Amino acid sequence: MENAFQVDLRGVVDLLSRHLYSSPRVYLRELLQNGADAITARRALDPAAPARVRIEVSPGTIRVHDSGIGLTEDEVHTLLATIGRSSKRDELGFARHEFLGQFGIGLLSGFLVADEIQVETRSARGGHAVGWTGRDDGTYRVEPAAREETGTTVTLRVRPGADEWVSEATVTDLARLYGSLLPIEVTVNGRRTTEPALPWAKADESPAERRHRLLEYGRQTFGFTPFDVLDLDVPGAGLTGVAFILPAGAGPGVRAAHRVYLKRMLLTERAEGLLPEWAFFARCVVDAGELRPTASREALYEDDLLEHVREQLGRQVRDWLVRLAETDPAALRGFLRLHALGVKALALHDDDLLRLVDGWLEYETSDGPMTLAQFRTRHPRGRFTTSVEEFRQLSAVSQAQGVALVNGGYVYDGDILRGLARLDARIEPLDPAELTTRLAPVDPAAELAARPFLAAAARALEPLGCEAVLRDYDPASLPALYVTSRAADQAAELRQAREEADELWADVLGALERTAERPRLVLNHRNPLVRRLAGLDPELAATAVEALYGMALLHGHHPLRPADTAALNRSFLGLLDWAVK
Repeated sequence: MENAFQVDLRGVVDLLSRHLYSSPRVYLRELLQNGADAITARRALDPAAPARVRIEVSPGTIRVHDSGIGLTEDEVHTLLATIGRSSKRDELGFARHEFLGQFGIGLLSGFLVADEIQVETRSARGGHAVGWTGRDDGTYRVEPAAREETGTTVTLRVRPGADEWVSEATVTDLARLYGSLLPIEVTVNGRRTTEPALPWAKADESPAERRHRLLEYGRQTFGFTPFDVLDLDVPGAGLTGVAFILPAGAGPGVRAAHRVYLKRMLLTERAEGLLPEWAFFARCVVDAGELRPTASREALYEDDLLEHVREQLGRQVRDWLVRLAETDPAALRGFLRLHALGVKALALHDDDLLRLVDGWLEYETSDGPMTLAQFRTRHPRGRFTTSVEEFRQLSAVSQAQGVALVNGGYVYDGDILRGLARLDARIEPLDPAELTTRLAPVDPAAELAARPFLAAAARALEPLGCEAVLRDYDPASLPALYVTSRAADQAAELRQAREEADELWADVLGALERTAERPRLVLNHRNPLVRRLAGLDPELAATAVEALYGMALLHGHHPLRPADTAALNRSFLGLLDWAVK
């Protein structure tokens, strides 16, 4: 024998309030949606029909009157007393495309703030007026009503403890929040809460006046005065709106909160995923006719149409940037100072934006801040580093040797510098070993005299996997430079693998390691301290070289291995012991 499910209305209301809706305040949105849909349905029969929703608030009670199509007695039973009958709603015409929601379903949300809901309605299709009273215990009654005019009145009897949600001030704020853009007249106790047109609609005003008005609208909406504003339009989704550019820098980890309306009813003030992730510097206000909401009607449903909208809006933001470069270079420079990170992210995959970055965005170089295009013009054989630490360590030395550097160590910079090859504007990466070949050799007589010192240095650095080299270079204030190379880095990884491998593989890797290139500690013969160290006792000189090694690692922001830390501590204690003798 088949049995029907029994619905516990109190359980359904608890499910709505705790798990579907973020706040009881959505009850007013649902009532506005029902009223707006009823008006849409009536105007399909009579385009001249009035379009009004009147909200009356009094202590303990809220009434919502609409001039919509109303309901017959059969429709009252079908729509107001049956949960989940979507197919029947479709047959009756209350789930059509132009409606905001499923007619009548939202009435359940009234139980979030009320124990009892009363509905009085008269249908434009004829028939007598009907009264429906529902309680949160799952019972209802239907009886004739004395209503004369076409439309519906919903009355909520507020439950104890819910008064804050139905005060006149709160209801007025909620009506403005959710329904301010509805194309109907909405009033709360006689005061209108709707605007006559979309804020971004083209009005009879000059471009300058419209821009000023939209900037003020952005300030009121988001709490900041925008850097700029641009129009948005995606016809395939029935979407129009505006994007406001943040006036201060924001990181990509900051959640973008956009304001989204569906058919001019507010969906959410905190929509995410409307723009591509790289466009975190923009905040949008849009109205869409085709995008789908989630079940709670508080977020956008992720589907192919939303992906299309995201792509199109991203393209429009990108076109605005290109247009800014052509029409207002000063504004573009100001924008890039604020939001370079987002532009860099886009430039990785867009050649037009890569050209914009190349020609307009300033980079840190060993010759001072300049654009990449300027850097290539001044230094045709310039190089870039792949880390900030490498740039800081080598910029002064490389500049002295005639090799200019670009700091490519920040987020996206290395990929952008490599991507310049797509524009035939290549800047090569620096291999630090290349820099060593440019450092001047020491005078043969001086190098011969320093051989005992270099032998002591070699013995001290051998356990650390490093070689000692004596060169003559600027700046003279730098006593030692730790220089590694791509090959040396690979050798270091090989050495670590050998230490972690079993005996058989350790022997194999050890044979490979003996032929691998090693990092170098390039001692500066031009530095007075290094010249004095060359005349010390070999044992003391070895301790001093260990100290220079540790200092060079720290200066270059290289990671310290346990062996490096031990050598640094050992050299410090050894020199301290020698100093106090």
